[in-house]
Amino acid sequence: MPWKEVSIVEQREEFVRLASQPHSNVRLLARYFGISPTTAYKWLARYGAGGVEGLVDLSRQPHHSPGRSAAWIEHAVLEVRRRHPAWGARKIRRRLQAKGAHGVPAASTVHAILLRHHRICPKESEKHTAWQRFEHEVPNRLWQMDFKGSFAVEKTCCHPLTVLDDHSRFALCLQACANQQTATVQSRLSQTFRRYGLPERMTMDNGSPWGSDSRYRFTPLTVWLLQLGIGVSHSRPYHPQTQGKDERFHRTLQVEVLQNRLFRDLDHVQSHFNRWRDVYNLQRPHESLSMAVPADRYHPSTYAFPEQLPLVEYDSGDIVRKVQQLGEIWFRGRAFKIGSAFYGQKVALRPTNTDGAFDVFFSHQNIAQIDLNQSRSTS
Repeated sequence: MPWKEVSIVEQREEFVRLASQPHSNVRLLARYFGISPTTAYKWLARYGAGGVEGLVDLSRQPHHSPGRSAAWIEHAVLEVRRRHPAWGARKIRRRLQAKGAHGVPAASTVHAILLRHHRICPKESEKHTAWQRFEHEVPNRLWQMDFKGSFAVEKTCCHPLTVLDDHSRFALCLQACANQQTATVQSRLSQTFRRYGLPERMTMDNGSPWGSDSRYRFTPLTVWLLQLGIGVSHSRPYHPQTQGKDERFHRTLQVEVLQNRLFRDLDHVQSHFNRWRDVYNLQRPHESLSMAVPADRYHPSTYAFPEQLPLVEYDSGDIVRKVQQLGEIWFRGRAFKIGSAFYGQKVALRPTNTDGAFDVFFSHQNIAQIDLNQSRSTS
């Protein structure tokens, strides 16, 4: 049974949480996770009968039992805070409820326990006020992708690659990369697509390897995404709030994982990333999700990752041109710059409502516009 990475139980929990979502395709999800349908339904049945405790191979003594005293509740609150020093009262309360604790007090009482034991600074807590962001109405409609700022490990630098689902805040990818090169990102994204399927669209900033200059913003990486049928959009330059959820995820990652911690190498970083991603997706209550966890709102895409790129096809009425070595196409005896990232690819020209102007499409996305009344193209 090819469960991978740090904790088999955590992987089983992720699987059953996603497979339990309404309209989930269990067999497709089992294929993403590399297990058989028989194994998938076995763990679903065990989870339904015993929750997370049913996912272990050996029996464990329950952590909680009815009739515990208030002193036990206080101990439980402090233990969650010890394990997650950045969590506030509402997250701790929701986590205790999710674990089946009896007699969990109100968030105000949990907050008072933290104050009494000097585990929280009143001035610091005033800074953390939630505010509502726009979100897409279903999972996989939009994924946000970015690199968090790099940091040093022994003899190299770590560049954390993050991908977040806009609707659920589910962390799809958290990888400790040695660089920000196209091949590195494409490899990590391929792993993510195999596990969770393909999104409808991805948004990213304007930096390397997915951004170029302001005129020709597509790169070999984003061309690859377009070939997979994924829409590509870029945030406005100097407006990081366009990817606010991923930016917020980076701040949480900094506080809960990276702050005041030294790492030996990239493998050491990745081991911490793997453990924390499970906590973030499966345990950490999210205030913008009404204290649900991201796994409660996420389900994988029904669009599976193709191991071979599909052919880009156009309608019979389209004007099709092949992009030449300098990133140009020839149309009606003139050269128009489209972008060197599309070299060797075929694009489609479609007339607009403006006489002499044509939209240029690669796959399903409008990538540029050419105007026969001008000497240059615009993208």
